[in-house]
Amino acid sequence: MAKALKYLLVAAGALVMLFPFAWAVITSLTPDGAVLASPPDFTPEGAGLAAYARLLEAMPFWRILANSLWIGLASTALQLITSAMAAYAFARLPFPGRGALFAVYLATLMVPLQVLIVPLFIEMRTFELSDTYFAVLAPTVASAFGVFLLRQAIQQVPREFDEAAVLDGAGHLRIFAFVVVPLIRPALATFAIFAFMASWNSYLWPLVILRSPEFFTLPLGLAELHGRFTTEWNVVMAGSVVSVVPILILYLFAQKHVIASVAQSGLK
Repeated sequence: MAKALKYLLVAAGALVMLFPFAWAVITSLTPDGAVLASPPDFTPEGAGLAAYARLLEAMPFWRILANSLWIGLASTALQLITSAMAAYAFARLPFPGRGALFAVYLATLMVPLQVLIVPLFIEMRTFELSDTYFAVLAPTVASAFGVFLLRQAIQQVPREFDEAAVLDGAGHLRIFAFVVVPLIRPALATFAIFAFMASWNSYLWPLVILRSPEFFTLPLGLAELHGRFTTEWNVVMAGSVVSVVPILILYLFAQKHVIASVAQSGLK
């Protein structure tokens, strides 16, 4: 009985979390006249893909989608490289002030992006990099959260593996690349999802630094769909549904590693 109740609560929680996405899909398929119907209609008559067609007409959707994809992938790759290397240094290389430096680095997690917007913007403008792809990527090259997460994963790798590699003549670079990295793949996959989602959903910084529509990312493009006086909500929801698809695909490919990472960390 207790087990059945547990499954029932989990199923109820899953339904509650899936409802917003299901409602977005239903709204995106709803004809214009029935979008704001009261009470809401979960099986609208005349449902179709007209909103998706208008989405492609309302803005250069494929260009904007490509911008978001390559910026998200580049940001994720850069964060994986820099965070993994810094995490290895903090976990394996003894140097003076390592603990204090790591504590200061972690303290940057408490600084919100809103505080850094103005100095970042001034820096990009000084170097004449504003309104460029590089300006969007620059603040995401390093991640304090990624260093913390991967450092914890590296510390769980037995040092005996390092010592065995040293006996075979390996240096730190080979130990990092061929011993440590393969053993922390679950943590790397987990962090990759977080990093890609953060870049994919980023709105404030691209809004501040970008002016040219050809550089716009998906959040900026979707914001342009909101009219001053009226908004076609089925078109907005069509764009929202499309924006969720890459995240779902990424998670489907990485979910095995995410589960392994949670299991290795001992979290329940």
